This record gives sequence, C-alpha cells and structure tokens, in this order.
Amino acid sequence: MNESQHEQTVAIPADAVALAGDLAVPAGAQGVVLFAHGSGSSRFSPRNRHVAKVLRQAGLATLLMDLLTPEEETLDARTAQLRFDIELLARRLVAATDWLRAQPATQGLRLGYFGASTGAAAALVAAAERPAVVDAIVSRGGRPDLAGQALRRVRAPTLLIVGGRDTVVLQLNQAALRELGAAETRLVIVPGAGHLFEEPGALDEVARLAADWFMQHLVSAPAGRP
Repeated sequence: MNESQHEQTVAIPADAVALAGDLAVPAGAQGVVLFAHGSGSSRFSPRNRHVAKVLRQAGLATLLMDLLTPEEETLDARTAQLRFDIELLARRLVAATDWLRAQPATQGLRLGYFGASTGAAAALVAAAERPAVVDAIVSRGGRPDLAGQALRRVRAPTLLIVGGRDTVVLQLNQAALRELGAAETRLVIVPGAGHLFEEPGALDEVARLAADWFMQHLVSAPAGRP
C-alpha cells in the first residue's frame, strides 16, 4: 500500500490561528489517533512518525500536527515559554479533536491520543475535557505530572510507556498512575531505554505496545463508552 496517497496536509483552526497537520486515513480505517508531540518538537518528529506508520499499518488513521504556529515556534526556541504551557497545548488538542469529529473521513471513527513528553500532559488534560470522545491514550516518555488535577478526571484507558533508564520520568509516571481516574491504566517499562527510546529496538517496542493498546480500545471495544 502506498501510504503517501492517503496523507494530506490540513489546516486546523484553533485559538484564532491555523495549525498545520498531516492527516493520513488508510482505506478501511477503524480508528484515528491524534499525536501530541513533546517539548521543542513538531509534527515532523521522526519518533512519532515511526509510531504513526506502524499504527497505519494496523489500520488506524493518524493526525500529526503542530501545536504551535511558526511564529510561536520561533519565540519558543528563544524562551521555551510555550512548550510548558500545558493549558494552551491542551486547548489546541481539543480544537483538533473537534475538527476530526467534523471531517467526513474521520467523524465516525473512535479516537485516541498519543502523547510524548509534555505532549502527554496536554493529551491527558484534553482527554479530561472530552471524556465522551477520547477512547484511549498512550504516553511515551511522558510528563503526566504536568496534567495536575486533570489526571483524576481522565476516563479513557491510559497506557504509560517509560524507558527503564529514564529514572526521574519513571518516578513521575508511577506517581501519576496512582492519580489517574481511568478505570483501566497500565505502566510499561521498556528495559534499557532512555527518554528518547533511541536504543536498538526500543522505539519498535513502543510502536507495538501503542498499536496493541489502540487496537484493543478503538477497534475491539464496543462503541458508546460513557
């Protein structure tokens, strides 16, 4: 299958700006996953794109998007003030979620979030704002602690993936796991992996875990979760 024929660049309205995204909807897609990248990254993150490719091969649509405009990215590169503005990032994820629900190609698909680093916190906050819409969450090397009180309002089944050598983030994820309000939560440690999962096979394991989680909760689960 030629994946490029399914991918299109889209403009997503949010906060009176237009955010760029790459939407790919394979034929017969059975769910859609919205990606929230981490600090200082973009929709071109090679790690997220690798995971997205695996998800598409499993039959899921993907939307990789920039959470900041080019002007905001330039400002953030100098000050780093926006990458930790979880409220701003979450608000834009909510806007993208609503946008996906309105698109003919994705409006009937169950929806999940894949968040990395600070993007995972934004995904959790956004999921707390749309509990009836978001059906699954996967966090890769995430900072769920930055979601604060929103953790208790998350209802979507949530998978936290952390590298075994990422000790500080692992502790933060263990603490957040106890706070999550979802009925189904899981923490998986990838042995020998650091924060960026650059070790041989580490990112492949992340992609496999994510695909399994999303297939279970977006495809196999019955529709209409409250």
